[in-house]
Amino acid sequence: MAGSSARPSGDGPKKARIEIIPLIDVIFFLLATFVLFTLSLDKIASLPVQLPAAVTNPVNNTKDESTIFLQVSDEGTYYWKKGASGSPELISVSEIVPRLQSYKQSEANPRVLVRGDNKAKFGAAVFALDEIRRAGIDQVSVETVVSQTGR
Repeated sequence: MAGSSARPSGDGPKKARIEIIPLIDVIFFLLATFVLFTLSLDKIASLPVQLPAAVTNPVNNTKDESTIFLQVSDEGTYYWKKGASGSPELISVSEIVPRLQSYKQSEANPRVLVRGDNKAKFGAAVFALDEIRRAGIDQVSVETVVSQTGR
């Protein structure tokens, strides 16, 4: 059978094959080298910083009776209360700025706490914050605990 196209298994050159497993090993080695090299290039420069400690509800912890509490209700009405033990007073929108300005003139360190009831609208609270800023008072806090209307 001299003319047959079938080759015996031991004769002739073998067909070239690409082995994938050694290629995967080389790729992982290059990847690990690249990652380690880039991490060593990035020098992290930092400064020591003394972070302040959190204080829970600092306005209510102080016994300062000069703090103004401006409460926003769900109807968009506002309540004015001076000090933690004062009684709330229903005020109109037009009274906010004049009261804040007279409060600022009478106090050396004016502070305002904006609070709301459980259904107060965000827009009314932002309006109150804008009025406080327009009156020129810098120390403003927003109470995150829900309070009853007019309390």
